[in-house]
Amino acid sequence: MAEKIPVSHDAGTRITLVGLVVNILLAGLKFAVGILTGSQALVADAVHSLSDLFTDFVVLFGLAAGRRKADVRHHFGHARVETMASAVVSLTLAGVAVFIGLDAAKTILSGVAAAPGWTAALAAAVSIGSKEILYRYTVAAGRKIQSKAVVANAWHHRSDALSSVAVLIGILAAQIREDWAVADSWAAVVVALLILRVGISMFCDALAEFMDRAPEPEVVHRIARCVRETPGVLGLHDLKVRTSADRYQKQVHIMVDGNITVNEGHRIAREVEACLFRNFRELVEITVHMDPKDRDRPSKE
Repeated sequence: MAEKIPVSHDAGTRITLVGLVVNILLAGLKFAVGILTGSQALVADAVHSLSDLFTDFVVLFGLAAGRRKADVRHHFGHARVETMASAVVSLTLAGVAVFIGLDAAKTILSGVAAAPGWTAALAAAVSIGSKEILYRYTVAAGRKIQSKAVVANAWHHRSDALSSVAVLIGILAAQIREDWAVADSWAAVVVALLILRVGISMFCDALAEFMDRAPEPEVVHRIARCVRETPGVLGLHDLKVRTSADRYQKQVHIMVDGNITVNEGHRIAREVEACLFRNFRELVEITVHMDPKDRDRPSKE
């Protein structure tokens, strides 16, 4: 069994710590301005930022625990911890979306909507800009280290930016006409539905990983082609690939000439591993079994 050295999670940890500090500052700013200006939407937005703090801690835990090497009690490593962290973040996203949506619906049904001043609009604009920048850096770091949990947290930052957009639209509408103040609530409902969709989608992805879902068929076919085209490989069968925390673990049986030496067969297996690691950066673990060529059994994927 060959194992690739896992990509360092330092980049993910750094950007998550930056996000944690930004969330603390934004939550304090929006709470203070929301209370001073009487903006219910801005106070709700501050609660959203506080929920980001929770997910930051969850992601930090997932990165620290999920990237540890295999040990005597966990032979396949700890990647499932990161998958679990991604699931928690996605459920939190969905929960926040429901909270924002219900709060906005209550305001719409009551027919009473406040019209906060320009200070609230400025606070919302600061939140939009800072959280969108944070989203872009976080999603880039998550993709670089192949961390689904960090990418999920990036979307939590964007959901906070989107909810601030709803707040800003409502505030600006209220400044134009007083009876348009309810536009804030309608915009919040739309954003809540978008956030809910992202949260459910990410949770389904995490659930699929818990069930050892294989990558897309096109990826499996490319892996099979890489194995088959390695010199000395006469066929393959029982190719199995599973996804674990956005990375792949694979096993395959290759058929080789039954008359070659064990050393030669081992060399061919190592070339298969080298080809796969060279062409698939997501692969972190490969198990190659060697079988003598059996004329009665055709190769298959």
